[in-house]
Amino acid sequence: MDRFGFRPVTRADLPMLADWLRQAEVARWWRGAEKELAGIEEDLDEPAMRQWLALMDGAPIAYAQFYPAHHWGAPHFADLPAEALAIDCFSGPGGFGHGGLWLRALADTLLAEAPILVIDPEPDNLRAVRAYEKAGFRGEELRPSEDGTLARVMTRHR
Repeated sequence: MDRFGFRPVTRADLPMLADWLRQAEVARWWRGAEKELAGIEEDLDEPAMRQWLALMDGAPIAYAQFYPAHHWGAPHFADLPAEALAIDCFSGPGGFGHGGLWLRALADTLLAEAPILVIDPEPDNLRAVRAYEKAGFRGEELRPSEDGTLARVMTRHR
């Protein structure tokens, strides 16, 4: 059995995700747990958005959502190929320290359908940047995002 797996998020997962979003390590970057949770719940019905839980040895350890990078017109993704998939993610308590590993497994899976993946951490989120680098993402360029804050654009290619 593979150590890392994935399954779709369901409405039954929302209380767990709410708890994860309230953790200091997550809340620092995913601001406003209730607003973020409402967005996650709303996106369960959005055909362009896929939401998965990362599993380690069968237990949920992290959340990831992925979508066509150009679907919502994010300016910092403007020069990416049309087929690019964007990823947003955060870890639950069991996922801290394993981000690079589960994200590498996720990226390996997604690269079967898309030639390029993009992830856009805040530049000061060094813990996330290190995990993304361990997962094979590269990129130093800082670009303004839709709300005007800077995002570090990191990509991984097939």
